[in-house]
Amino acid sequence: MSSSTLQRHPFHLVDPSPWPLLGAFAALCTTFGAVMWMHAYQNGGLLFSFGFLSLLYTMAVWWRDVTKEATYEGHHTKAVQTGLRWGMILFIVSEIMFFFAFFWAFFHSSVAPAIEIGGIWPPKGIEVLSPWEVPLLNTLILLLSGASVTWAHHAILCGEKQQAIISLIVTIVLAIIFTGLQGLEYVEAPFSISDGVYGCTFFLATGFHGFHVFIGTCFLTVCLFRQHFGHFTPSHHFGFEAAAWYWHFVDVVWLFLFVSIYWWGGQ
Repeated sequence: MSSSTLQRHPFHLVDPSPWPLLGAFAALCTTFGAVMWMHAYQNGGLLFSFGFLSLLYTMAVWWRDVTKEATYEGHHTKAVQTGLRWGMILFIVSEIMFFFAFFWAFFHSSVAPAIEIGGIWPPKGIEVLSPWEVPLLNTLILLLSGASVTWAHHAILCGEKQQAIISLIVTIVLAIIFTGLQGLEYVEAPFSISDGVYGCTFFLATGFHGFHVFIGTCFLTVCLFRQHFGHFTPSHHFGFEAAAWYWHFVDVVWLFLFVSIYWWGGQ
């Protein structure tokens, strides 16, 4: 190799890839299809299904390539890992802003209830859920899962592969239990998303959190398989770090949901 072709910087210049273009097209089909489906346009559901499946495929193959670049090709140097960490931090900050909007809507409606809902909160006719039953149990489950994912992180740092696998399995099982209990709570709730501003803010805030729990569960499941195949080392495991940060973010958001919406907002 001549000196003119040697790379003189620690950054990764990625090869041309079709996945950004395919991902953008899949997202366009998904959003258009969803709107058409909701408005009962012909073939709207078909377009949504095509776009959503294409989006899942794009995510799988794109992350497959990133994993290959990091694990087998050695492109994720310290400088690249630093950039990825900042990217994940900024993504979590954007997620904080996303949930901030829901909390703003909830407190705007509850601190100064409008005359249309009787000037009281919770609105008259709404039978709220007790915070000391399923919500409290789910809080304990998520806190325990936060401890187990920290256990997995320390196991990876110490090179304890089997302990990391066991702790990840524990975390994933706890996440599945949390999702099941939240689904049961939704089925048995005495109100729906159509029951005014209370039902709307409750189901949007807790429902989007449940969706984030599902995404985090998928994230951790991928990490479990990668740990099984030996992708993570004590000095090279950003994929797991990103999943752990995301999971701790999900934990903290739930604590705010429990205190503000279940406990304070249900008084």
